[in-house]
Amino acid sequence: MQETRQTLSENGGLPARILWTLAAVAGATVANLYYNQPLLGLMSRDLGATELQANLIATITQAGYALGLLFIIPLGDLYHRKKITLINFTLLIMSLMAIAFGRDIYTVWAASLVTGACSIVPQIFVPIASQFSEPENKGRNVGLVISGLLTGILASRVVSGLVGDALGWRAMYMIAAALMAACAVATSKTLPDIKPTFTGSYAVLMKSLLTLLKRHPALRIYSARAALAFGSFLALWSCLAFKMGQAPFFADSDVVGLLGLCGAAGALTASFVGRWVRRVGVRRFNYIGCALILSAWASLYFGAASYIGIISGILLIDIGMQCIQLSNQTSIFSVCPGASNRVNTIFMTTYFIGGSTGTLLAGSGWEACGWTGVAAVGTLLALASLALTAFTKS
Repeated sequence: MQETRQTLSENGGLPARILWTLAAVAGATVANLYYNQPLLGLMSRDLGATELQANLIATITQAGYALGLLFIIPLGDLYHRKKITLINFTLLIMSLMAIAFGRDIYTVWAASLVTGACSIVPQIFVPIASQFSEPENKGRNVGLVISGLLTGILASRVVSGLVGDALGWRAMYMIAAALMAACAVATSKTLPDIKPTFTGSYAVLMKSLLTLLKRHPALRIYSARAALAFGSFLALWSCLAFKMGQAPFFADSDVVGLLGLCGAAGALTASFVGRWVRRVGVRRFNYIGCALILSAWASLYFGAASYIGIISGILLIDIGMQCIQLSNQTSIFSVCPGASNRVNTIFMTTYFIGGSTGTLLAGSGWEACGWTGVAAVGTLLALASLALTAFTKS
């Protein structure tokens, strides 16, 4: 247990045991944000809610995550990160159990907000992977943690779909609460002491976010174009369960969950992008990513009546999203290395505001025009991300 007592030094190297724990716990924690997506149809029927009200479960969870990123992640520069992480796990256990036993949509909404806000643990881990890795390994190690995160997203949809079909959606949230307890134990035993880098009050810390945002235009561009792409990505996943429940598929939650297996392509892409972002360049990865996302929506719209069209679209959108997210997120840490948590706060808060917006717009598009409305929302957000890359220099 010697590694748990050591203090990491910046750019000094990250032991493999710690790195793999960061990746595994990141994946398990981020899964809390996505368990609901294959289950929305089941939750809607069980809670007596409309499809739009059920869609708001996903929206509120993403909004909660954005709030957690904004108000909790900066604390990593002010307090010990292990303590912050363990408090979040405690709150997650309680909120997940509240969802599992919730009897009305309003209870589930409230608990989903807390679940989203406290599932920010992976974004405490990503700056650790960057800050304490040797310079030549930073991109690779960040890519590994994000690959773990993406694997969690992938597994969450598959597992929740299967569990929902076999045991009901409430069982999934009970399992998730138990998993958070296990993650708390693993983090407590493995994560070493990391000294805070900021001295001052929380108010001063939060004000420094605005200073960073004003001082670094590249940070604004990296954040905004990734956010727009993520809104396009979540437009698909927030409404896919409704689409697959209709003709010609009439698919249950287990099928929607299994479609998440296509996301393995995104998880594999993350490791590749992490290694090559310095050579290929962030702008080129953004052009590639937007082209793939637009191709995905073409497949999802014109091939909407076939599994081939749907699966092709999922593969393309997952790969495209990782080209955009990881190239931009890896690049932000060079903007201001001494403020890694705050820089990541700005990026990820913007990112999930984009995701929440995409989810909300897609839900409204579904209510108004069905799958055509969802495809229109996804396409427009991807085009906006492409335009931001085309008309800026970063």
